[in-house]
Amino acid sequence: MQEKGLYLPIQYLKGVGPKKALLLQKLGIRTVFDALYYLPIQYEDRRNKKSIYELKPGDIVSITGKIVEINELSPKKGLKILEIVISDGTGFVKAKWFNQTYLSKILKPKIFIKIFGKVQLDFRGNAFEILNPEFDIKDEDSKEVSEILPIYRLTEGLSQKQMRNIIKAALEYSKAYLSDYLPEYLIRKLNLSEISEAFYGVHFPPSNLPIKEVKDGITPYHKRIIFDELFLLQLGIVLIKKSQQKEKGISIQGKGKLIEEFINNLPFKLTKAQHRVIREILEDMKRPVPMNRLLQGDVGCGKTIVALIAMLAAVEAGYQTALMAPTEILAEQHFKNISSLLKNLKVNVIIHTSEHNKYTNLISSGVAHIVVGTHALIQEYVKFKNLGLIVIDEQHRFGVIQRYLLKKKGFNPDTLVMTATPIPRTLALTVYGDLDYSIIDELPSGRKPVITEVIDKNNKKKVYSLIEEEIQKGGQVYIVYPLIDESENLDLHNAKRGYEILQKIFPQYSIGLLHGKLPYKKREEIMESFRKGDIKILVSTTVIEVGVDVPNASLMIITNAERFGLSQLHQLRGRVGRGVRPSRCILIPYNMTKEAEMRLKAMVNYNDGFKIAEEDLNIRGPGELFGTKQSGMPDLKSVNLIRDKEILEIARKEAELLLQEEPYLQHFPQLKAKLEEFWKNKIENFTVA
Repeated sequence: MQEKGLYLPIQYLKGVGPKKALLLQKLGIRTVFDALYYLPIQYEDRRNKKSIYELKPGDIVSITGKIVEINELSPKKGLKILEIVISDGTGFVKAKWFNQTYLSKILKPKIFIKIFGKVQLDFRGNAFEILNPEFDIKDEDSKEVSEILPIYRLTEGLSQKQMRNIIKAALEYSKAYLSDYLPEYLIRKLNLSEISEAFYGVHFPPSNLPIKEVKDGITPYHKRIIFDELFLLQLGIVLIKKSQQKEKGISIQGKGKLIEEFINNLPFKLTKAQHRVIREILEDMKRPVPMNRLLQGDVGCGKTIVALIAMLAAVEAGYQTALMAPTEILAEQHFKNISSLLKNLKVNVIIHTSEHNKYTNLISSGVAHIVVGTHALIQEYVKFKNLGLIVIDEQHRFGVIQRYLLKKKGFNPDTLVMTATPIPRTLALTVYGDLDYSIIDELPSGRKPVITEVIDKNNKKKVYSLIEEEIQKGGQVYIVYPLIDESENLDLHNAKRGYEILQKIFPQYSIGLLHGKLPYKKREEIMESFRKGDIKILVSTTVIEVGVDVPNASLMIITNAERFGLSQLHQLRGRVGRGVRPSRCILIPYNMTKEAEMRLKAMVNYNDGFKIAEEDLNIRGPGELFGTKQSGMPDLKSVNLIRDKEILEIARKEAELLLQEEPYLQHFPQLKAKLEEFWKNKIENFTVA
């Protein structure tokens, strides 16, 4: 059955049809609703009107006049030019169109025309002309239509004029279906436009709009549309959070002796930020509702220690805990670190991944207190006796369903989500808005900023001398490649080839090669040799991105640096600067793009992970950066989280206020219906997460 209302398939809209509908689908426009949200990328301001007498080369102007001459020219084979001469009584200007012969049927002598474009001198240098201008045919007395025109992202086969006509038809059609669902008090309080006025104003702004708003491409009408999306998003997230707070959970409270013993055995002091976050987490775990908390902080701030203390609280209270990491290598690294840190305590730690899966009986019997693993933990055959706490590392690499399936292994266990990718507050409110969150905003004393520089690929001598210098001073070196071997991609440098070259250049030093395809035992041997200082140069892929801790390593070299994401570069840099010696990170790009240049510049300028995360959000957008596409969240069509962070804060506050007064939105049936439509079935999925 064909859907009606705003969800009418776009091909049934007047003036579209099946052929144009296929082109529009390439732009993500399948329904009238999609067309409304297909916002202009900028505007063309045609209010700069001049008489022909006032024109100067380079002017971008609107000119209105009468066609006084028409010429059809064919200067060479395959090229036809239609040239018209326009007069407004103060002078003459030519307009030329190339290979658009159909225009000769439309443009006739003596008709009035309005053209818009860039003025230049013709090839003789004695007359003004405008090439391929946009135009409107008008009566001498007709009123102006629109003087601020929208510019849309297009696909081949669609012109701006056609797109504007489609959007106009969508606006006209949707008048009957666009009713205001926001509470009236909110529209007044925030001085927002009515919804139908907002959509019309965004696509075809009135001519009295200030020039700055036209230039920035953000009008007051945008505010209403952006607010709506963020308000509906935050209403859903606050409802999810409230439903989680109503769930019955377990109250985890031990005497704290195990934690005390663990802290006393540590070879370093915890920071104030760690102590504060530990208190927040332990208080949360005592409550008889499931904890849902995000633990975030910069590389090397000590999140694992904090998470381990939460695990020990669960173990002392008689519960099992599970730590799920996104890769085998990271799971192995966590297992090794945790086992080492707990070696003096009576706590059984095991690993369960697709490679290590022999001890499921220890999990089901409850003998294993802490189980570290990958997504293999969510397999049906894995049974826990008494799961009380789950810790999820690098959450943005997991989908909501995986988080949910792990929770199902116990009775509403507490959940602690860890991320080493600091998240700007705007994104935390959006992607993790259902979680409480703790921030470790202090690095351990002694951590020095890592000096970062970009070195040209042709300046290998400088790189080799830096390696020599660092080893002579007693340091060790990481060299990271994007690939293992040549067969993966001929255009990129690879670790195996790099390893062979470096062995020839530095025969006097022991060099190791580490990558994810090596068996676990071999990887462990290589890492152990590097930790002990036997290996001076470690050539590696990104397997060392997270979790590897070698305090003596003081130089990080990243080849094909333009191939890595900003947060990944920051993670890799975090492998050095962990000891007492000053550290450096060298970035070597090979095929620089504009976006890569922005990423590398951010790396040179900032050491602060939160600042880097904000830059990354700016460069790449939230969907790709934190997996919002897989997180069960609705798509945000009009929102830019950096630009719109103030509107986001307002939306969150207003959503909380409204749901305090109206927990079920009983007095706002239209808003409730819109909320269900906005979240579709996703709100249900997300609630169980």
